[in-house]
Amino acid sequence: MSDIFGFPTQVILGQLLLGLLNGSFYAMLSLGLAVIFGLLGVVNFAHGAFYMLGAYAAWFLWGSFGINYWVALLMAPIAVGFLGIGLERAFLKHLYKIDPLYGLLLTFGFALIAEGVLRELFGSSGQSYPVPDLLQGAVDVGFMILPIYRVWVIVACLGVCFLTWYLIERTSLGSTLRAATENPKLVQAFGINVPRMVMLTYGGGVALAAFAGVLSAPIIQVSPLMGSSLVIVVFAVVVIGGMGSILGAILSGLALGVIEGFTKVLYPEASNIVVFVIMAIVLCWRPNGMFGKD
Repeated sequence: MSDIFGFPTQVILGQLLLGLLNGSFYAMLSLGLAVIFGLLGVVNFAHGAFYMLGAYAAWFLWGSFGINYWVALLMAPIAVGFLGIGLERAFLKHLYKIDPLYGLLLTFGFALIAEGVLRELFGSSGQSYPVPDLLQGAVDVGFMILPIYRVWVIVACLGVCFLTWYLIERTSLGSTLRAATENPKLVQAFGINVPRMVMLTYGGGVALAAFAGVLSAPIIQVSPLMGSSLVIVVFAVVVIGGMGSILGAILSGLALGVIEGFTKVLYPEASNIVVFVIMAIVLCWRPNGMFGKD
């Protein structure tokens, strides 16, 4: 096949797939951050830790109880979501009416605690997690070899992302939730339990991070530092999309993953900083982000 920009077509398409894969994880994680910040006003710096806990939960369920990937894909986000609910009820609910910096510091401290505990229990080395039998192998599509599991990850992330966007932006439940966070006293006057809705919102955002962690477990090594190495990039993605913008988080996550993938081909030295360069440009042009509100 002919070259594109002087590079073999297979290389370009391979990086496109890798960019979509990374972009899917960026979209999933930034979605959870956008939901929590947009609806609760909390800068959840523990998001990377919950992502890591989701991967560890799947690995532990498989290694200790023989629970397969498909069951873990359901159980791990629920378990980590309940952990997030406990954190919200015990600590975060007292910080909603004060400076968001306190919520950031609290969640950052929780992330450090989670990483330290898991490093003490399992060590710093990575743990492998098997690809499920149904998704093993690859498909030859003529111009490249397409790993089945990576295609599944992209489809699953996109499906969950746009389903979450639809629930929050296009349903009566989402309208009630947005109203509850903007004017809780008025909504509570209609008999709606606002604290419960806030609690479930935080738990749902945390569960999204854990879901991404389970999806990533068969691709990368499960380790205590897997979340901290990713969360900074994800915060940059959220800032570019617009803090609190759910659609902005999804679209910017996918776009930046693809841009990062192509940068690794065209100019590899810049692949680690291209997201932050784009963030600086966007903030100079639109301080509220691409889809952010004033």
